[in-house]
Amino acid sequence: MSKITAIRGFNDILPEQSHKWQFLESKIKSILNRYNYDEVRLPILEKSELFHRSVGETSDIVSKETYDFSDRNGDSLTLRPEGTAGCVRMVIENSLANRGQTQKLWYCGPMFRYERPQKGRYRQFYQLGVEAYGFDSIAVDLEILSVAWSLFKELGISEHVTLELNSLGSSVNRQDYVKALLEYLEPYHSELDEDSIKRLDKNPLRILDSKIVKTQEILENAPKLIDFIDDEFKQRLQQTCEYLDAIGVKYIVNNNLVRGLDYYSGLVFEWTTDKLGTQSAICAGGRYDSLMENLGGQKTGSIGFGIGMERLLLLMEDLGKLSNKNSDCDVFFVLEKDQLHKAFTIVESVRVALPDLRVDMDLKAGGFKSQFKKADKSGAKIAVIIGHDELQNKVASIKYLQQERAQEQVSLSELANFLER
Repeated sequence: MSKITAIRGFNDILPEQSHKWQFLESKIKSILNRYNYDEVRLPILEKSELFHRSVGETSDIVSKETYDFSDRNGDSLTLRPEGTAGCVRMVIENSLANRGQTQKLWYCGPMFRYERPQKGRYRQFYQLGVEAYGFDSIAVDLEILSVAWSLFKELGISEHVTLELNSLGSSVNRQDYVKALLEYLEPYHSELDEDSIKRLDKNPLRILDSKIVKTQEILENAPKLIDFIDDEFKQRLQQTCEYLDAIGVKYIVNNNLVRGLDYYSGLVFEWTTDKLGTQSAICAGGRYDSLMENLGGQKTGSIGFGIGMERLLLLMEDLGKLSNKNSDCDVFFVLEKDQLHKAFTIVESVRVALPDLRVDMDLKAGGFKSQFKKADKSGAKIAVIIGHDELQNKVASIKYLQQERAQEQVSLSELANFLER
């Protein structure tokens, strides 16, 4: 019978990898706690309409990449391709941003997109999302950027990422700009790439996102969005840049940065790196002040960002910021086979008394020689031996596995205190 394998682009996280994830997640939680953000946990399945109305019918995500299906009731459902829409839906449904309430939230979990799998891009990928609701002032823009920057500094990668930012202005500004952009592109219609031609009718702003060299050359002399946005947005972008200068963040004002989702307005940004080839974007986000209203809630100032966890881990590994060593066992118990039932209670008492200690034993209940081999392989510093003689004398023998020290004995009543030292 043939073996069943994982779906292409859906990856297992093995024991030797999971400790790296745990390390990264602990750093993330520490930073977000520092800024007083609360964790939420969201469904991975949502009604398809949610993404059609938020991400956009014409976006690459909705038109090409979502996993859509009908359930037994005939309802159209989608595996979430990103987290912001679901988080906004949760805020509306649970009345978390009504009557001037504010929320600072974060989540982390799997997202799903049908893309061509490659290093740093998978069909199931994990994303950290950080969102703030109910704030209109520039202060929240600065804090959101600071959260990401603090995380990069904490992880030791801040020197290897660069911030790109832009302002999309208001919806009226964008309409005026799109009109000018279409007039400029009209003579070049036959020279544009296929995707850009499709976007001319559906969402011309997305042409600015094109990675095709010829299209980028055509766009070099195109009208700039910054020339069409209101002074209020220009001033806010300038103030943001001044703040970034003050805290030492490297940045580029990229007039072609528009982001690939329909819900953004005002400030948009991306952190990129040159260490991961074509998968250069590490973090991306911006303001989406109209999304709450578009999904049936009250108009609410909103901003957030997402970070691809796999890409973040790849960058940290490339820079040598992650240990390749598994989390070792601290103490390995070597137990005499015919005394197992008595000795096992001692092992459990140590686990209860010292919950942060990594304690293991040979569950195959092999002989002493076999157990010592496993103790050595476990990486434990100490082997605690409990045999017939030890039980009779109410002691445990301590063997040091990584030091040249003589074996010694400790009374069972003092064993937990001894191991705690």
